[in-house]
Amino acid sequence: MPWLIEAPVWANKPCQRPKATRKAPDMVSTTTPVCDFCWKAPDFSLTGTDGETYTLEGIKGEKGTLVMFLSNHCPYVKAVHKRLVRDIKEIQAMGFGVIAIMSNDPEDYPEDSMDNMRAVAEEKGFTFPYVYDETQSVVRAYGAVCTPDFFGFNADMELQYRGRLDASGRDPEAPDTRRELLEAMTQVAETGTGPTEQTASIGCSIKWRE
Repeated sequence: MPWLIEAPVWANKPCQRPKATRKAPDMVSTTTPVCDFCWKAPDFSLTGTDGETYTLEGIKGEKGTLVMFLSNHCPYVKAVHKRLVRDIKEIQAMGFGVIAIMSNDPEDYPEDSMDNMRAVAEEKGFTFPYVYDETQSVVRAYGAVCTPDFFGFNADMELQYRGRLDASGRDPEAPDTRRELLEAMTQVAETGTGPTEQTASIGCSIKWRE
């Protein structure tokens, strides 16, 4: 007799849109909007630093998917590389697919070139694809506004998290810093829903092509 796997309670329920509570960071900079619960992830097909082509369907995980918008030049991204890679490894181990997208215009910001993307991915030990959104069509479809910008989806590809990595920002991580992205994705893995209280991510604005 084959094994029967019982789906979690939330699996067959329609996605609920709780009223999200948004906390803005203390400092003034580009911040992300409140989480639009249940918004469906748009598909894409983008080339990574390894020369491979990646799609949303191809990278999604059993528990869901985390789509991140990063860049090479942004101080907010540079400051979190070490703890980002650490937390992503744990998120991947829970069954999430993860991808990072770079959408900036490298003509104005040469540090964001594909060659530098390759160097950063190798140097920092990225365990996820790092892909280039050359036409900026994907960043527009997702409505990303800054780097870093995090989109956490459940197994049905419904948005459940649009918050920050943690409270440290560009500062060194304090011993008692909450790992907010990891906590949220753990909740998504267990329940299919993200926390209603989320603090906006903060970072450098997307560098648009003219």
